[in-house]
Amino acid sequence: MPRLTVPDAVGSAPVELHYEDVGTGRPVVLVHGWPLSGRSWEAQVGPLVDAGFRVVTYDRRGFGESSRPWTGYDYDTFAADLDALLEGLDLRDVTLVGFSMGGGEVARYLGTFGSARVRSAVLAGAVTPYLAKTDDNPDGGLDEATIGQFLDGVATDRLAFLDGFVKDFYAAGGTQTVSDAVVRFAWQVASTASPKGTADCITAFARTDFRADLARVDVPVLVLHGDQDAIVPFEVSGRRVAEHVKDVETVVVSGGPHGFNASHPREFNAALLAFLAR
Repeated sequence: MPRLTVPDAVGSAPVELHYEDVGTGRPVVLVHGWPLSGRSWEAQVGPLVDAGFRVVTYDRRGFGESSRPWTGYDYDTFAADLDALLEGLDLRDVTLVGFSMGGGEVARYLGTFGSARVRSAVLAGAVTPYLAKTDDNPDGGLDEATIGQFLDGVATDRLAFLDGFVKDFYAAGGTQTVSDAVVRFAWQVASTASPKGTADCITAFARTDFRADLARVDVPVLVLHGDQDAIVPFEVSGRRVAEHVKDVETVVVSGGPHGFNASHPREFNAALLAFLAR
């Protein structure tokens, strides 16, 4: 399987990112959410390739088939990993699609490395602009007590916590929107991730402020969100992106839970392909 070695802390073992690169044409890079892997994009890869795009998925460090280092689970490192992928594959005129936690990678990458290689960006059910509820971010969706519950759940019984989480991931108004098999598969993928990475990423996606990164974005952005997202509600995330980015298009999928790329692939893919055609 293809792997790319990326820089890591001095004295540590090399970190390898597993990626898949299929199709030809203009590149689309899909950045997965927590606590899944690049395999969570199954419903998007085929339609994108059929539409004439080159599609690259990869597993974030600590997840999927990538290395599981002890450190490096912060957005500066994640953005550097994404930059190494784009450089290593020499991808240009790219559309970056970040789902949930992956939206943070997209924002931090553009805020740090700029848009020389990037044509456009998609923030799908994304954690941007800033999830933590603080004095200067009263509209954030996560207070310290809730963040603490996530961290305690992973530390106390990670597998049981993930079992409940993936069910909520695909639930809309308390109703499951995908098959039991999809839920079981998501749990299996999440359960094999690095326990350390799983925990550290909670702190990263909950407490990282992306507002300054979004202010630097100079490419068109599609905000794509489910209106029944109980994990990252639209009101505290997607709706607020337009406060920081100039060129924003917003599509809200009716009945879509957090994992709406799997539960509502037809609507998700239609919006994505329409945006790619711009």
